[in-house]
Amino acid sequence: MVAGAYYIPKKKPGSTTDQGEDAYFLSEEKGAIGVADGVGSWILQGVDSGVYARQLMNNAFEAIVSMEPDDGNVDDRIMKRVLDQAFSNTNARGSSTACIIKLIDNCLHVANVGDSGFLLIKKAGDMQKSEIQQHYPNCPFQLGLTNDTPDSALIFTIEVESGDILVVGTDGLFDNMFDEEIRDVVKMAAEVGCTPQQVAWAVAEHAYDKSTNKTAYTPFMQDSLASGRRFFGGKVDDITVIVANFVDA
Repeated sequence: MVAGAYYIPKKKPGSTTDQGEDAYFLSEEKGAIGVADGVGSWILQGVDSGVYARQLMNNAFEAIVSMEPDDGNVDDRIMKRVLDQAFSNTNARGSSTACIIKLIDNCLHVANVGDSGFLLIKKAGDMQKSEIQQHYPNCPFQLGLTNDTPDSALIFTIEVESGDILVVGTDGLFDNMFDEEIRDVVKMAAEVGCTPQQVAWAVAEHAYDKSTNKTAYTPFMQDSLASGRRFFGGKVDDITVIVANFVDA
């Protein structure tokens, strides 16, 4: 796995930090990726849930490291154990979505809670996307001081092959770009020899441009109108994009 990431935090009036509410980790050595999106409504209680998201991702990576070398724990539920450990060790106030992925042999082992997730662009051109979990529109499943727990996570594996490209992101990406748009930007950047980090930058910048465009047609607008809510254009949000290429060893 060869990977790179790019993060664009949203600008919040009066904020004294530019860290935003998203968090991620990326380790090519461990074949591991994680993204989290701290739930912004906690700010009404004076809580920056970006702190929770960052702790959760740090603890998830530490859980992955603690399970290596292979000690008999590699099975279809390995990421559930990672998520359990990360969740139990995170004590900040707030809540967050989470998508944690580890490459083992030719399979991605995934634990996903909420509306962060991934788009797998296959070498043949078709796509596979993670499922969104939400209680109701714009209220995703979330870990933390909520009723959701790691038991709510979708746990699954998916096979990959050389030439596939994985795009992992928070809802700042998927609320603003349709799958076909992401695929087209990824393919265009990859074809001119961009590195995964450069591809992640291109995708994130495209999502950012749409997020600030009040006339753009976006997935968030489409879903809002379908559920009876009036919303037009892009949705301003933190945007995290991780791009991973899979190559033969």
